[in-house]
Amino acid sequence: MKDRASRSTWPECGPFDAIVVTAALGEVPPSLIEQLKVGGRLVMPVGSAYTTQTLTVVEKTGPGETAKRAVGLVRFVPFTRSKD
Repeated sequence: MKDRASRSTWPECGPFDAIVVTAALGEVPPSLIEQLKVGGRLVMPVGSAYTTQTLTVVEKTGPGETAKRAVGLVRFVPFTRSKD
């Protein structure tokens, strides 16, 4: 089963040095980490909708390896998809 954000990704143009997600998800989607270059960073709010979330930075440190750190508390709108 694909993760929730996988249909919003752009694998044919990656891998990327950086990815910024501007809506909250409950967890970091594996499909986004897969699209990072080694040394690349993903920044996104992680947590439940309409509550305080954690602004999270994930750095891809090697193939299949990441380092994750929380950098602050934030409140973003939830990640949603259109009905189309």
